[in-house]
Amino acid sequence: MSLKVAIAGVTGAVGQEFLTLLKERNFPATEYKMLASARSAGKNMEFLGKEYTIEELGENSFDGIDIALFSASGTVSKKYGPIAAEAGCVVVDNSSAFRMDPNTPLVVPEINPEAIKTNKGIIANPNCSTIIGIVPVWPLHKTNPVKRMVVSTYQAVSGAGWQAMEELKQQVQEVLDGKEPVPHTFKHSCAFNCFSHDSEIGENGYNVEEMKMLNETRKIFGDNNIQITTTCVRVPVFRTHCESINLQFTNPITPEEVRDILSKAPGVKIVDDRINNHFPMPSEASGQNDILVGRIRQDFSIANNCGINIFVAGDQIRKGAALNAIQIAELLV
Repeated sequence: MSLKVAIAGVTGAVGQEFLTLLKERNFPATEYKMLASARSAGKNMEFLGKEYTIEELGENSFDGIDIALFSASGTVSKKYGPIAAEAGCVVVDNSSAFRMDPNTPLVVPEINPEAIKTNKGIIANPNCSTIIGIVPVWPLHKTNPVKRMVVSTYQAVSGAGWQAMEELKQQVQEVLDGKEPVPHTFKHSCAFNCFSHDSEIGENGYNVEEMKMLNETRKIFGDNNIQITTTCVRVPVFRTHCESINLQFTNPITPEEVRDILSKAPGVKIVDDRINNHFPMPSEASGQNDILVGRIRQDFSIANNCGINIFVAGDQIRKGAALNAIQIAELLV
C-alpha cells in the first residue's frame, strides 16, 4: 500500500523534529513531499537515504497526498489546511487555527484517540503546554474526577522556534561579556530572566496561552465543568516546558494512589525521588517522549485529602508538538 506524506514547514524546529521521529518510529510512508516557504524552496535535503528538493507550499501541493503534517503559522494553516482537505488529504495541524472549531477534533492520543473518527479532513494538535500538562492529569481524572486545576508554567524559549533558541544563546554570551542583551524575538531579554508569556493579554487579564490551556483541556476532556486557572511564564531554558499543577479532586486521594495510577499510565514516567531530591527537570526530559512527573504530594490546604500537587516536565518540541502529531498520523494509518 502506498502512503504519501507531506510535511508543511519542514525547515522549522517542529518540522525537523517530524523527520527525526518519522525515522525513529519507522513510519510506514512510501513517499514524502517537503514543503516550506519561498525562502527555502529549491534547497535540497536528505531523508532516509533519499535526496529531496524543498518545494514552496502552494495550492497544488497536496494532490495525491494522503496525510499532511502542518507546522506553520495559523494564517498559513487557515489558508492551506482546507485546500489540502479538499484534495482528499488528512491534515494534522500544529497551529491554533482549528483547535476550538467545534467540527475539528482536538486530539491527544493517550486521552481521546477515538475523536479522530469525526475528522472532516483536519485534525488539530493541541497547544504544547496543554499536552504536557494533561497527559498525566487524564488518568487521574478518569479515576477520580478533577474539579479544579491551578497550573503555573515554566516555558522554554523553544516554544517560539529556532530564532528564540538562538537569541537565548546570543543573549547569554552578551550578558557574560558585560553587554546589554538586545531582544528581537521577545519583547524582553530571555537570558537570566523570567517574564509573562509573550502572547497577547485579553480583557480578562489572561494571555492567549493561558486561555488556550483552559479551553483546550475542557474540549479534550469533554468536560466544561472542570475549573482551570493558569499562569504562563517564559524561563531561560532552551528546550522543555515544566508545569506546577495543583489538583482538587471530587473524592479523597493519596499520593500513593496517584503514583500507582501514573505508574501504569501511557506517556508518563515518574521521577519522584524525595531522598535524593531528584524530580523532573528540563535537562532530563529533553529528547524524551514521556512526560516526567514528580513532587507528588498532598495539598493540605484542601479539605478531606482531596488535593494533590505534582510537577511535570515535557519536551515541548517532541511530545508537545511533533510526537503528538505523528501519533495521530499513526492512528490514521
